[in-house]
Amino acid sequence: MSGDGRRRADAVLVASLAGGSTKEEAAEAAGVSERTVYRRCDDTDFVARVEEAQQELISRTTARLCATTGRAVDTLSELLDASQPPSVRLGAARTVLDSALRWRDAEEIEIRLLALEITLAATSDAA
Repeated sequence: MSGDGRRRADAVLVASLAGGSTKEEAAEAAGVSERTVYRRCDDTDFVARVEEAQQELISRTTARLCATTGRAVDTLSELLDASQPPSVRLGAARTVLDSALRWRDAEEIEIRLLALEITLAATSDAA
């Protein structure tokens, strides 16, 4: 395979694997053998590219989700209105409370992790 062909195949493999395709599916999409995919996955630089692409995909997805949270909260608030059937209000209330607790827990973990990273960096600098 020429250098350009390999680069194109690698780009397709990276995108496919990062997007959750199986090795077989990625091989088919890239027009290479499954064995080639396994060989490429033994290459640490290639695996790093796949992981980087996965992180980028996660970051873009998270940004899109965050952009819609305001509308979601507004919708839940409307569903809490007394004019809604009790089952709808109950479901909305449960969702609000569950989400609030999860976000609080995630924020607490983030703060604790940051404190540990700062402490670790300080002890590493002192050593």
